[in-house]
Amino acid sequence: MPWSARLISQLSAYLPLLLMAMLALGTWWLVQNTPMAEAPQVAAPPRHEPDYQMSHFTVRRFGPDGAMRAQIDGDMMRHYPDTDTLEIDNVRVRAVAPDGRVTLANANTALSNADGSELQLKGGAHVVREGLNGEEPMEFRGEFLHAFLNTEKLRSHLPVTLTRGGMEIRADAMDYDNLDRTVQLKGRVTATIPPTARGK
Repeated sequence: MPWSARLISQLSAYLPLLLMAMLALGTWWLVQNTPMAEAPQVAAPPRHEPDYQMSHFTVRRFGPDGAMRAQIDGDMMRHYPDTDTLEIDNVRVRAVAPDGRVTLANANTALSNADGSELQLKGGAHVVREGLNGEEPMEFRGEFLHAFLNTEKLRSHLPVTLTRGGMEIRADAMDYDNLDRTVQLKGRVTATIPPTARGK
C-alpha cells in the first residue's frame, strides 16, 4: 500500500476526533468571549428628598357640591415622593365645615398628606374655631397640633392652651372632637375661669 494511501487512511480514521476537538475549541472560545448577562438591578429605595417645590402658593379643596372646604396658603411647599407628603413653611389654613363654621389655623411649618385633609402644625401652632349663633370662638395654641379636617378633630401629645371667652385651660395633651362636642384633656390640667363664667 503506498504511503500516501496509508496517510489518507490514517487521517480519515482520526478525522472525527479532529472535528470534535475543533468544535470543542470553538465552543470554549465562544464561551470565553460572550459578554456576561448583567445581574438584575434592584431599584434603590426613594430617598427623603423633595421632587418639586412651590413658593407663595394657594391650594383649594372642594366638596362634591362644589363648595370650597379648605384653602391652604404658604411661603414654600416641598413634596416628598417617598411618603407622598407636603411640607409647608409659614402655613395658613381656612377650613369650612358643612354647617358653614370656619376654622382658621397657622403655624411655622406643617406636614400635610396628599389631599390636605390631615395637617400636622408645628411651631407656634394656632387654631381658631369660630362660633355660630353668638357662641364664643374656641382657640387652641401649642407647639404641635394635629388637625383632621374631614372628621373635625384636633389632637396634641404636647402641652396645649385652650381659650374660650375669658376661660383658659392648659393641659399636657389633648383630644378634641368637634362633631361630638367633646374635649379630653390629659396630664396636668390647670384652668382660669373668670367670675362671669363661674356665675353661669
